[in-house]
Parts: sequence; C-alpha cells; structure tokens
Amino acid sequence: MHPLLTRTASILGLGAALFAGCAASLSAAPAKVADGVLVGANGMTLYTFDKDAAGSGKSVCNGPCASNWPPLMALDADAASGDWSVVTRDDGKKQWAMKGKPLYFWAKDSKPGDKTGDGVLGAWHSARP
Repeated sequence: MHPLLTRTASILGLGAALFAGCAASLSAAPAKVADGVLVGANGMTLYTFDKDAAGSGKSVCNGPCASNWPPLMALDADAASGDWSVVTRDDGKKQWAMKGKPLYFWAKDSKPGDKTGDGVLGAWHSARP
C-alpha cells in the first residue's frame, strides 16, 4: 500500500475509534437502578422534588436548596436519550432529569443504600425508574 494511503487509513481508524468512544459515553445512562430506586454512579439514592414541573426544562432547587440537595450534574456535551433529559440550572450548569423531573442527591445520606431523603417536607421522593 502507498505510504500516504497507509497514513490516511491510520488517521481514519483513529477517528472512528474516538467517535465510537464518544458515542459510548453519551449513550450510557447517568444512573442505574438499585433496590427499586435510581442511584448515581456512586451508589447514592437519587430524588425528585415535587416543586419541579416535569418537562419544564429547569430546576427550582437552587442556592441553599442545592446545598442540601446536590443535583445530578450533566456535562455540556451530554444529550437526552429515551427517558433521560438534560435541564439547564439557574447558574447555567446542566443537570440530568428522568422523565422530565430533575434528579438530586440528599446531603444527609451517608452511604449507598440510604434513603433518608424520601418524604422530607412531603416534597422529596426517591426517584423510581
């Protein structure tokens, strides 16, 4: 094979491998199911907030609220897929949502499997798939 063709084939192969890696990272769900609820990659329970309107594309839990209920953050490059969507927070950062409802952790959960945020103020609930 001509040296120029060999180099071009190598570059194309590298580009295809990089594209496949990016596609795989974007298609991975940002959370999984454990014990009937959604949990983050760290195994910690995720929650929804009744004051968030499903499908509104935003979170109403900001400032001190977000200190107690840290959002499940998304990267700018992350994209909606199936039941997963991305909302833009008041500070411009991105947050994952499931079926249109933004997802949060609870600062008082101390280990994977804790669900101490379920029912807080009658407005916070363990997120279910």
